[in-house]
Amino acid sequence: MAPSATADIAAPSGRSSPKPPPAKIWSVSEPPFEGFKPIDTEGYARSNRETAIVIDNGSSAVRAGWSFDANPRLSLRPLVAKYRDRKLARTFTFVGSDVFSDGTARGQSKNAYEPGSNIVNNWDVMEGVLDYCFIKLGVDGKNGSIDRPIVMTEPVANLGYTRKTMSEILFECYGAPSVAYGIDSLFSYAHNGGKTGLVVSSSYTSTHLIPVVNHKPLLSQSTRLNWGRFQCAEYLLKLLRLKYPSFPGKISDPQAEDLVREHCYVSQNYEEELSKYLEWTGLEDRDRIVQFPYVEQVVVQKTEEELAAAAEKRKESGRRLQAQAAKMRLEKLKRKEEEYEYYQQLQVQLQDQTKKEVKRILESNDFDDEGQLEKKVRELEKSIRKARNKDVGDIEEEVQEVPTFPLLDRPDEELDEEELKQKRQQRLMKSNYEARLRAKAEKERERARLAEEQRLDDERREADLEGWSEERREARLAIIQKMKDRERLKAELGNRKSLANQMRMKSIANLASDAPTKKRRRGGGDDDTFGADDADWGVYRTIATGEQSDDEEEEDLGKVLKDIEAQLLKHDPTFTEESTREAQTDWTKSLLHAFLHGPYPFDPESQKEAHQLHLNVERIRVPEVVFQPTIAGLDQAGIIEIASTILTERLADNPHRDDVFKDIFLSGGNTLFQGFEERLATELRAVLPAEQGLVVRRADDAILDAWRGAAKWASKRENRTNFITRAEFTEKGGDYIKEHNAGNGMSF
Repeated sequence: MAPSATADIAAPSGRSSPKPPPAKIWSVSEPPFEGFKPIDTEGYARSNRETAIVIDNGSSAVRAGWSFDANPRLSLRPLVAKYRDRKLARTFTFVGSDVFSDGTARGQSKNAYEPGSNIVNNWDVMEGVLDYCFIKLGVDGKNGSIDRPIVMTEPVANLGYTRKTMSEILFECYGAPSVAYGIDSLFSYAHNGGKTGLVVSSSYTSTHLIPVVNHKPLLSQSTRLNWGRFQCAEYLLKLLRLKYPSFPGKISDPQAEDLVREHCYVSQNYEEELSKYLEWTGLEDRDRIVQFPYVEQVVVQKTEEELAAAAEKRKESGRRLQAQAAKMRLEKLKRKEEEYEYYQQLQVQLQDQTKKEVKRILESNDFDDEGQLEKKVRELEKSIRKARNKDVGDIEEEVQEVPTFPLLDRPDEELDEEELKQKRQQRLMKSNYEARLRAKAEKERERARLAEEQRLDDERREADLEGWSEERREARLAIIQKMKDRERLKAELGNRKSLANQMRMKSIANLASDAPTKKRRRGGGDDDTFGADDADWGVYRTIATGEQSDDEEEEDLGKVLKDIEAQLLKHDPTFTEESTREAQTDWTKSLLHAFLHGPYPFDPESQKEAHQLHLNVERIRVPEVVFQPTIAGLDQAGIIEIASTILTERLADNPHRDDVFKDIFLSGGNTLFQGFEERLATELRAVLPAEQGLVVRRADDAILDAWRGAAKWASKRENRTNFITRAEFTEKGGDYIKEHNAGNGMSF
């Protein structure tokens, strides 16, 4: 695909929001089934033994008719499908577009030509196509032969074996009295009044350039380019499969040809137009949306009564859950109250007991001393009070009691072993309490500092808004640069040969070595002081993550960036939503999104949008191959280079060279692209001398003029000597060919 189409970069900041849905969406063509064709007996009734059957034997379509017709009576694809129906015990044969009338026939269809070639390689199919043509033309074969001359087109430099086999079929199978062969593009050139010029024929499977001087083709100077409409469709399919690798639909070959024919055009300045093709401005006009058939997911719509009943059911279920939760909370509160009452009674009981008995009672209740029992009672009292307040809804503000530590003021000599143990616990509790107070005071100071900084920043902004905005913009750019550097470093770590990855591996190797490189002291000693500096331990983070910052720091950078952008959005009128980093890196505004989905929003859940193709850069890339074959990996020269070579080098000494320049003739379906004629004239004029006259013209009908020219040629009496008769075929063999101004010469 085009390099400009794959760059995931932000679109221009001045671009507007996504466009509304397009007004027109193109559909794909249906299978080209043309229906039943009756036998045409009128032409045969008008014909005589000198009337020729004219067949334009093309690789995309076979056209047949009588030499007195203005247009061919038949046009069919060179396809044949045969299969046997076991239920009916019959064998069915489908020819041409009839193969698309039945799914089984379509799967069994075979082409007379090798794919991408204009050389016949399946003679059974070719014979079936000829049978169909003769039957539909109403040819009476009761005497065992068609009894009419045949004029058939063939490609430039047709293989001798192919022509020989075709002659054998026509003479021996159909009993034709005479046969003549000619090149389709030369018939078209003669039909359009051509005498001296350069014939540029770009058809279904190939492109030929043939110089003609005084009606005689210089076939030894002609050149072939292996590119035509078939290769264009195949290339478009490859581009679309690469562009949409998970496309749910199947694009058939006829549909691909239809897409090329309907949507592609030749660019007058390919490189410049390609670089600007995906720009937001005007993209809705350049982007063509092709809708493929799809089945929308059926969503059952409920009535208002059903929705109301479902809502009431959910509310009732919620009420039951709330009641159940309230009941569980009540049972839990009741258990806590019973436990609280039990421990209170236990405290009263311990007042009249000896130390030994007190210790026994506490141990039986899983307490080490009376302090733990007292702590348990306080926790239960606090929990019960909180639960009651929550249920009643009357939340009282809890008063934080200042803890006391009486044992810390008494010397150790006055305390027994148990009291010493409690004193150590109180010392730890006091340390924790004081640490919490210090942390709270630090938070208050930090809050006051931030408030003071905010006040000073507000005064700075009110006094000099422009300077304040400039500082914020510089800080924003610095943070963005840090984020980009970190992303670049991560990308480099994915490359084994990058410097960052090499340094990481060096650190790993050094740590794993038996004699690692030691950090020397400033005084020159070689003692290992690793760990003396806190930064030393960063090497492990470097090995683990490949960078010096943690994910938390990345999140902090993102938070700071959003805060700065929020301030700029609030106070700087020149800073808009489109200026934020999130908007500039938005996937839906990237070139890749424009390449895949055009200037429109994309809903991945929509079956309709999932079955859509967006044709944009492909519209000019596919037809460009005939001018620059290297785009599609074809190691051949383009038609401009071929034409300039023929005109300026091969015909340099020809006295009719200037006349050839004045008639560059275009023929074939692949020249029907919009802008083809203008592009050819512009580029040819660029490589020719400024004073050289140049005329480029297209055939009146680039598709049918080949057949019309052959019919016109066959109807002329002076051309009867150019037919190969049955006697000549029998005497001289199938390799025999007669030369004429529209045929292949003996030089081949």
